[in-house]
Amino acid sequence: MMADFSVLPPALIVDDEPNIVELLGITLQGMGIAVIGAYSLAEAYACLAEGPPSLCLSDLRLPDGSGIDLVRRLHVLHPQVPVAMITAYSSADGAVEAMQAGAFDYMAKPIELARLRRLISQAVDLARLSPVGSDGTQRLVGDSPVMRRLRDDIRRVARSNAPVHITGESGTGKELAARAIHASGVRHDKPFVAVNCGAIPEGLVESELFGAEKGAYSGAVQRREGLFVAANGGTIFLDEIGELPMMVQVKLLRAIQERSIRPLGAAREIPLDLRFISATHRDLQEMVIAGNFRRDLLYRLDVVRLQMPPLREHPEDIPQLAEVILQRIGGAQPGVPTRLPAGILARLGGYAFPGNVRELENLQERRLALQRDDILPEELISSGSVAPESSALAAVSVSVAAAGLDTAEAALLRQMLEQTGGDRHHAADLLGVSVQSLELRLSRLSLEEIA
Repeated sequence: MMADFSVLPPALIVDDEPNIVELLGITLQGMGIAVIGAYSLAEAYACLAEGPPSLCLSDLRLPDGSGIDLVRRLHVLHPQVPVAMITAYSSADGAVEAMQAGAFDYMAKPIELARLRRLISQAVDLARLSPVGSDGTQRLVGDSPVMRRLRDDIRRVARSNAPVHITGESGTGKELAARAIHASGVRHDKPFVAVNCGAIPEGLVESELFGAEKGAYSGAVQRREGLFVAANGGTIFLDEIGELPMMVQVKLLRAIQERSIRPLGAAREIPLDLRFISATHRDLQEMVIAGNFRRDLLYRLDVVRLQMPPLREHPEDIPQLAEVILQRIGGAQPGVPTRLPAGILARLGGYAFPGNVRELENLQERRLALQRDDILPEELISSGSVAPESSALAAVSVSVAAAGLDTAEAALLRQMLEQTGGDRHHAADLLGVSVQSLELRLSRLSLEEIA
């Protein structure tokens, strides 16, 4: 059943070609949306003076200026109105600029009617989107000014289809932010597919992402759909995007530009309707300079940038984060406290947390595994990056850690090394400590011989 769009204000179509205005108008009217046409920026501004439209479709190049100027004006006067930019194939860079200015999407000429109808439906859904009912940022814990700004940024970013590039140190929650963007937008009821680009063997990256027909390569005994097709209609999250091989970067660039992919061995392309979100802890600009990442792909991915703050920039959120983590990992276990003692919280608040929230989570898991309420990582006791506290309490903590936990700690280290096959880097990551710290612990407990 077609949605009832008759209650919406008229849509504004701006293009200097009457045939385009007529074609777009027929399509919108066929969907039950009234239309107002304008053939220049001046006429569009005059229409806006009469009241905000339900949505706006505008050509990039107009006789008296750029459609980007219209995007900026609407973004200031009526930020709730979705604006889509219509571009020629040669004006793809202008589409990126338009989305950076506030457009929610773009469409290239010649116009495909099926894609146009999808775009209009998304624009209407976006105009009707309830900021309260569709807020997917609840899982981003913290009431600090830094976290409040981050949630506001995510809500704004969610109101478009522009590609988002999330940067930040390891352990800051980049995938969590990507999921929040997806859950806060019009695609919240569509698939969200997360891909760790660094975890796919290089020889399989292309078929894993774009799919492959049976017999397309040696070992392709059946047709593979591919993750892009699995995510179609929703959001694809490309984590550790800097790990993609150069040849795959070329195909990804085309997928973003043309909104279609061609699986390996396929004769036809598959149209895409995707939100692209990427993330990395690496500096892609430095990779571009080094020749390891395509500049044009970075330009396409980095339309909107979201910076994840390290935990050391909002230590006031540590108590709330620790409580949420403990409730999640220990809530099902009877008798497990879900709050940390004040003394431990004071020390945690002064610790730099190089591993960020992931390190805090690993600390809580280690605390529960050792079943001690006063467990502290050795770094918090021995390093200088601790919160001020009475020397008596510090001495007690040192004594407890040194005398009471050696046996339990040795057992935990043996378990971690067995679990990781002796890989000390992996074991250190699981424990939330540096490799050097792990080596010191092994030496102190006379466990250096463990493979």
